[in-house]
Formats: sequence, structure tokens, C-alpha cells
Amino acid sequence: MQTVLFHETIFGPIHSRRLGVSLGVNLMPNDGKICSFDCVYCEAGLNAQGAGKSGIPSRETVKKALNRKLKAMTEAGESLDVITFSGNGEPTLHPQFKDIVLDVMKLRDRFFPNAKVSVLSNSTMLKKDSVVEALKKVDNNILKLDSAFSPTLRAINQPTSKDVIPEGIIAHLKQFNGKCIVQTMFLRGEHNGVKIDNTTDAEINALIAAYKEIAPQEVMIYSIDRKTPVETLTKVEKDELEAIGKRIEAAGIKVVVS
Repeated sequence: MQTVLFHETIFGPIHSRRLGVSLGVNLMPNDGKICSFDCVYCEAGLNAQGAGKSGIPSRETVKKALNRKLKAMTEAGESLDVITFSGNGEPTLHPQFKDIVLDVMKLRDRFFPNAKVSVLSNSTMLKKDSVVEALKKVDNNILKLDSAFSPTLRAINQPTSKDVIPEGIIAHLKQFNGKCIVQTMFLRGEHNGVKIDNTTDAEINALIAAYKEIAPQEVMIYSIDRKTPVETLTKVEKDELEAIGKRIEAAGIKVVVS
């Protein structure tokens, strides 16, 4: 089984194909995974591997580790485009998420004021006011929507709660009044006897209708780029992604294909 990728609270910097030179902030365990989705394509593996034994890092641990790393990068003359909340699960599940975001932004301002602060979130915790408040403060509020149809969303993202449905996610995304980036993974395949394909005309049309409702600053579309825990998945090639992107653009929505 593919297992967690990030064994540190602060990791990188790495080169992100979408964000540039990125320093990662992992608010989940360093030896396990905790997530409200169990996506078939997750590079950190499936939730079945367990939460590990290290536990989630404290606010003070995150603050000290980031301060130390940013100080070292500054002294070494290194560059940085973005500090990204990502890692072994859903960052907004951390009970001190808002306070940690504020700490990170203060440290960014001190060491790399031109760098952005980004959060990659699966959109499941947007019912929590403190999470929404924090996401409204970051530079890149990147929120997932892989399908506007419940059966497809459940097949791809495998939410741990039956209450998670596309209509609810879309309603929560609308509360940002455009201050968000919607991220959609396109893929095909099969898992547990269920066909997966969010590239059909019906899927794309439904997503475009959802994007129009949400009115994000942009939509980011991409496909599989690394090994996935479910091996029966197929990457959507760049030319097809670009064709999907043109359909989205024709609806008056800014799109980035990566």
C-alpha cells in the first residue's frame, strides 16, 4: 500500500507545477494520515494506513519549525514563491487551524513578504466559521470540487461522512464571494467494481454550472501526475485537459490547465 509522503511538519521547498517554489506545512501526523476524504488518487495513500502514533503537531510546534526553516532559507539566500498548507490529510481538520494560519502569515511577512500563503483543502470543513475566516485571509484559497454529481464524487473522493454531497460543497464555496480557486482533478478508471469518469459531457456541463454559481477567481484543472494508491486509474492527457479548459473558458470562467 502506498503510504504517507510527508514525514515532517515543515517540508520542502519543492517545485509545484501549479504554485512554483513551495514550502509545505503538514498539519497532520508525520507517520499517518487523517482526512475527511479518502481520494482514490491521493498521493499520500489511503486512510486505511491509519493515523500513526505521532499525533497532529501543536500550534507552537508548527510556529517554531516554520520560523527555523524560513530563517535558514533567508540566510542562505534561497527564494520562495509560496507557503502551502498540504500534507498527510486535510489541514482544516486541525483544531487550531485559524490560529496557525495567522502565525504563518506573520512569519511570511517577516521573512518572505512577497511569498503567497496557500491552502489546499477538500472543502469539507467549510461549515466551521473559524475555518472560513482563516481561508478568507490567505492569498490562495484553493478548494476541491471533483464532480457535481454525488455518485461520481463518492467514487472519486470517498468522503468519510455521508453528509458530504456536491450541493453542500457548492453552497459553502459560494460564501467566499469569488475569493477562492476551485481545483478539479480529471481522471478515469475503476475502483471496487465502480467505473470512474468525470470527463463526460454530462460531468463537464454540471461542473461548469457549479463554477458559474461559485464564481471563483479561477478554476484549476489537472490530472494524475504521480503514483496513486488505486492503480486502476488513467491519466487524462494534456490535450484533452486543454479542450476541457476551453469549454470552461467559453462559459466566461478563468481556467488554468496544469
